[in-house]
Amino acid sequence: MNKYELVYILKPNVEEEKRTQLMEKFRGIIESEGSIENVDEWGNRKLAYEIKKFTEGYYTLVNFSSTSELPKELDRNLKITDEVIRHMIIKIEE
Repeated sequence: MNKYELVYILKPNVEEEKRTQLMEKFRGIIESEGSIENVDEWGNRKLAYEIKKFTEGYYTLVNFSSTSELPKELDRNLKITDEVIRHMIIKIEE
C-alpha cells in the first residue's frame, strides 16, 4: 500500500448537498481499494489565478493509502466530474 495526498477544488457555487454527494462518491472510490486517513475541508478560498471564469474554489485535502492502480481510477473520475475545476494526486514518499 502506498500513501497519497489528494487536493481537489470544486466550483464555489456548488450547493452543500451536491458537495456532500461528491465527497461521498470520491470517498467510496478510495475505500474500494484503500483507506482514508484524513479529510480536511479548507472551504472557499481565493484562487491564485482565474480558472474557468472562477476566482474562488472550495478546497478539500484527502490523505489516503491504496494500491498503485487506484489513483488512476480516481483521477479519471475527477476529470469527468463537471463540478471539479482542479485536482492533484501526489504519492508521498516515506
